[in-house]
Amino acid sequence: MKGGDFIELTAFLCVTEERSFRRAATRMGMSPSALSHTIRALEQRLGARLLNRTTRSVAPTEAGLKLYSRVRPAIDEINDASKDVGTAQTEPRGLVRINLPRIAARLLLTPMLPDFAVRYPDVRLELVIDDGITDIVREGFDVGIRSGELVQQDMIALRLTPDLRMIVVGSPAYFAKRTVPRHPRELREHRCLAYRWDKSGALQRWEFQGPDGVIVINVDNVITANETDFLLDAARSGFGLANIGENLAAPYINSGELVQVLVDWTKPLAGLHLYYVNKPHMPAALRAFIDAIKSASNAHMHVE
Repeated sequence: MKGGDFIELTAFLCVTEERSFRRAATRMGMSPSALSHTIRALEQRLGARLLNRTTRSVAPTEAGLKLYSRVRPAIDEINDASKDVGTAQTEPRGLVRINLPRIAARLLLTPMLPDFAVRYPDVRLELVIDDGITDIVREGFDVGIRSGELVQQDMIALRLTPDLRMIVVGSPAYFAKRTVPRHPRELREHRCLAYRWDKSGALQRWEFQGPDGVIVINVDNVITANETDFLLDAARSGFGLANIGENLAAPYINSGELVQVLVDWTKPLAGLHLYYVNKPHMPAALRAFIDAIKSASNAHMHVE
């Protein structure tokens, strides 16, 4: 439907309901002569007389009544849809799709969800837990959370956590039969559990910070997996050493199930960042989520 067609139909509905060109013109914010011209153009385009006019009254013809009965519900549906879109821009409601790694879900999302649900009952969150690297635009996500090192330059990025650390851990049972490594090079003598990106197939680099700079070790990968929880559980079972996020391993280190090694060689990584494409008209639901996670981050992590 062309824009002019929509205006003509709207004018016809208005005149039919008001039974007066003058009142309909006032309602539509146009002159009676312009409104009369619009109705004539519609009748000419359809090849049918839609309104019977006298000097005192206006009434729809049989063809006009049929058209009204078909068009009125359709126009109402279009108006309702437009209102819904406008409301979504001002009132938080609708779906927000978020792509994030497991560590971000545990560290950031889980603590904030109860309060968010109370404050914004009409907002639905779809969380896709993904430890890989996903193009959020191509995959249809509203926002992503990743290490700052992995965020594309053309995105708006907001820091959510301090710098993170990847640490090497193993179980007491594992070290009961093997020497604790004192230097990253000694990892070649150990069974290592490595993360493999499922989309690219690349292995996660085991990087360390030493007196002479960054050291990258190609470990002997006994097991590779694209699931951090599996690697963590395998390390806890005594199968080998895992290079895992400190926040994920911390509870098991505190309980004694895991032991951290190569503490002095830990290399800090950029903290988690929320990132998204700059949008001139951001939906209120997305804005509510961004504000909520920023507030939770500031409150619990003391991060600007």
